[in-house]
Amino acid sequence: DFGWNQAHAVAMEILKQVPGVKVIEEENVPETDAVAQSMESMINLDGANLILATSFGYYKPFVVDTAKKYPNVQFRHAAPLWNAETDPKNAGSYFCYLNQAHYVDGVAAGLCTTSNKIGFVAAKPIPSVLSNINSVLLGAKSTNPDATVQVIFTGEWSLPVREAEAANALIDAGCDVITCHVDSPKVTIETAETRGVKTCGHNASQAPLAPKGFITGAEYKWETIYKIYADALAKGEELPNFIAGGYHNDMLRNTAYGAGATPEAIAAADAAIAGLKAKKPIYVGPLKDNKGNVVIEGEMDNYDPVLDGMNYLLEGVQGSIT
Repeated sequence: DFGWNQAHAVAMEILKQVPGVKVIEEENVPETDAVAQSMESMINLDGANLILATSFGYYKPFVVDTAKKYPNVQFRHAAPLWNAETDPKNAGSYFCYLNQAHYVDGVAAGLCTTSNKIGFVAAKPIPSVLSNINSVLLGAKSTNPDATVQVIFTGEWSLPVREAEAANALIDAGCDVITCHVDSPKVTIETAETRGVKTCGHNASQAPLAPKGFITGAEYKWETIYKIYADALAKGEELPNFIAGGYHNDMLRNTAYGAGATPEAIAAADAAIAGLKAKKPIYVGPLKDNKGNVVIEGEMDNYDPVLDGMNYLLEGVQGSIT
């Protein structure tokens, strides 16, 4: 799907190459009782001793309840939802701060736009999405102080028709670089390419979809986390209940630069990546939201838990979360 699922599939192909690891996969499992049935089948029929659940709605009640039922099996879920006080000790969460790679997208986009308008097709105004939007803005402003971001929310994770409509509306409004945060960016990227507009990707590589306009994209490196789990299991060690990371611990990457990236954009993006690997902060206040309220007073660590509750769009973003 060139998106969220693709990123996990790429990581699984890498994990399959690790000696001693057997990977059992099931696709298109709805967020219903089918989740529990799938996990129990993997445990009872295939002998799975680690379950990786990758859709947001799988966690409660399905992962939590199944983990209680099978205390000798480890369960890990791809979102920061595990609660040490209430959830089973054989469950846990893993997550990557993809906003860091989106910041790099913004750095490059700021130098590739001529209209100073970057369009963002977003699913829902939840903290992780808002963080990606705001990080694109801050990245763009670091290289182009006149840059703005215009956002349209589709309301759902996968609405291809609405995503195409949103991309076209943003382009009609003058945006000449388009990016997104939806489950599958395929439609958004293809629409922009058809319109002759440059793009930045999300989740996995969409470079093949935009041979003329692709700049770079924000990608997960789930394989880094999956190898940590596989190594712990092989050594008989306990798995960490929570793993979160970014550029400093090799859990992200930006897609190889495409034809849409200028030499200046590439140099600036490379420098931004080097900074993020050294934990250079993205959010340095004072910063206001787009309603004029100061939301960040000073410098914030890229992994500060306060940022996990982000509920605003920064000044410079045109759009509303209500």
